[in-house]
Amino acid sequence: MCTAATYKTKDFYFGRTLDYEFSYGDQIVITPRNYAFNFRHVGDMKNHYAIIGMAHVAEDYPLYYDAMNEKGVAIAGLNFVGNAVYAAIKPDVENIAQFEFIPWILSQCSSLVEVRELLERINIVNTPFSEQLPLAQLHWIIADENESITVESMSDGLHIYDNPVGVLTNNPPFPQQMFQLNNYMYLSPKQPKNTFGGNLALDAYSRGMGSLGLPGDLSSSSRFVRVAFTKVNAISGESEEESVSQFFHILGSVDQQRGCCEVTDGKYEITLYTSCCNVIKGIYYYNTYENHQISAVDMHAEDLESNKLICYPVIQGERINYQNK
Repeated sequence: MCTAATYKTKDFYFGRTLDYEFSYGDQIVITPRNYAFNFRHVGDMKNHYAIIGMAHVAEDYPLYYDAMNEKGVAIAGLNFVGNAVYAAIKPDVENIAQFEFIPWILSQCSSLVEVRELLERINIVNTPFSEQLPLAQLHWIIADENESITVESMSDGLHIYDNPVGVLTNNPPFPQQMFQLNNYMYLSPKQPKNTFGGNLALDAYSRGMGSLGLPGDLSSSSRFVRVAFTKVNAISGESEEESVSQFFHILGSVDQQRGCCEVTDGKYEITLYTSCCNVIKGIYYYNTYENHQISAVDMHAEDLESNKLICYPVIQGERINYQNK
C-alpha cells in the first residue's frame, strides 16, 4: 500500500511512499502550462498551472500518483480498496473521472482555499482511462503550506476532512484512522516515569521506552500511527539538505522490505519509491528500492510554457560511493 506525509521547516515538504509488488513504468513528469488536458466530461483545458510529479504516461497522458503545481499545492492518491466508490455522471456539476482528479485540482488551484471551493461542485465519476487501465480505488491527501485535507469518495458520497496531522495511509476511512490516535496519546520521545503504583522500584532500562507500544507492523493502520508519531516529533535544521534528509527519514519509518509482505505466492510488496516535494521551490526529490541515492528534478529548470510533456526516467541501480577507489 502507501503512506503520505507533510513536513514544514523553512519551506514546506510533501511526499509519499508507493508500496506495491510491481511498477507500471513510472517517470517524473512535468506537465507545462500549455499542455492540453482533454477532460472526458468537461472538455479541454489548454492553459493551466504547471505540474510535476510521479506518473505513468499512457497515450501521452500523465496518470499521476503524486504531484504538485507551481503555486504550492500538492496531492497524492493512495489505495483505498473496498471503500472507494465513484459516482455516475450527474447534471449541473463538474464530472471528473478518478484518473483526472489530480490534474483537475492542480491545474487550477493555487491554495487549499481554492481546492475547497472546487470540491464543492465536483463529482468524481466511474469513467476508466481505458480497458487496459481500469479504475483505481483511491483516496487523496491534498495540502499547501497552511493546511491539509483528505478526500474520500464512498458509497454515501464525497467526504472532505480536515487533516490536522498531515498523514494518510490506506484503510480504514480517515475518521477511524484519526480516532485510533487516541489509543497512543501516552507515547512520548522522552523517557517514561514510573507510575506503575506502589513502591516498586522500576527502571527505564533502555533508551526509547517512551515510545513503547508504537506499532511496527506493515498494516495501514499501524503505518498511520507510526509515521504520525515520527512526523510530529521529528526535528531538523532549516536548510534544504537537512529538511529533505529528515523527510526521507520520516517516511523511512514505514519502508517495506522485500519478503515481509507477501501478496501472492512468491510476490512481495515493497516500497518502490519514496518522494519528497519542496512545494515552495517546485523541486521533486525521490529515491527507489534499488537506488537509495536521492535524485531530484527542478520544474523551474524547464520551459514551463511548452505544450509537450517533459519526462525523466526513474534512476535505478544502487549508487555506492567508494571512499578508497
